[in-house]
Amino acid sequence: MGKKSVKEDKNIYFESREEAGLTRAQASELIGTISESRLEKLETGKTAIYPEDVVDLARAYKKPELCNYYCTHECRIGQDSVPEVRMSSLSEIVLGMLSALNSLDRQKERLIDITADGEVSDDELPDFVQIQKQLDQIDLTVESLKLWVANTIAEGKIDKEKLKALSE
Repeated sequence: MGKKSVKEDKNIYFESREEAGLTRAQASELIGTISESRLEKLETGKTAIYPEDVVDLARAYKKPELCNYYCTHECRIGQDSVPEVRMSSLSEIVLGMLSALNSLDRQKERLIDITADGEVSDDELPDFVQIQKQLDQIDLTVESLKLWVANTIAEGKIDKEKLKALSE
């Protein structure tokens, strides 16, 4: 392995490569679609990174969370529509999901009342917003679980092919 950079303002792609213990040359060879010089430009912000670059880096570095980072920080569409997911343990994810589902379960009658006429009136709006927040929390826990699975596959702890076969 080459010497470690002392640069302080490293971007996430630079840090991820270093965490994977790869030099730029090694990473470029492993990735196969990004030259060493382009990788240097991506890591120093001298050139824009494309979604397909991020997918390749995430795969090579075994860091699926790079895709979520890209979507939530660098993609104009994703910034408005993709929740930022932080890495969590499986137990944290499951407990968060159960909490959000229980909270929503308590509100389901109110949701029916609010939406029965196809409109949300001004007096119903505060409750509707609260229910939306609970749904967003459920969405976030689902995305966290997906990221946990992707990381566990990348680490070789879950067989991707077996999981895919069981999911069909």
